[in-house]
Amino acid sequence: MTAVEWAAQLLVLLLLGLALPLAWRLNASLMRLRSEREEMGQAAERLAEATRAAEAALVRLRASTELAGRQLAERMAAAEPLREDLRFLIERGEALADRLEAAERAARPVATEPRPAPTDPRSSAERSLLQALSARS
Repeated sequence: MTAVEWAAQLLVLLLLGLALPLAWRLNASLMRLRSEREEMGQAAERLAEATRAAEAALVRLRASTELAGRQLAERMAAAEPLREDLRFLIERGEALADRLEAAERAARPVATEPRPAPTDPRSSAERSLLQALSARS
């Protein structure tokens, strides 16, 4: 073998030596990817199960919402006649109040004469004491 052949063989050997660690790293990465693929599959299964549970919860929520809506409609239908009765009673009460007010106004005496001034129930001693106190201040 000539020196060129030895140099070529040495170069190939060197390149193989450099490629070997890269091949090991690639193999390790592929093994991690395979193991993670299983974990990803398990995660996808858990996600699908969670999605099914959420969909079931939504179905139950819709059913309870529809039931509550029907119950509310029934209660409102039952309350409608009561509302009409209350409206009728309020109208009658207002008319009766107007009649009572008119009757009360008609029954009041007309205040055309001036009323006499009320007398002071205080004694003369009280009046003089009040005068003395007001003069002092």
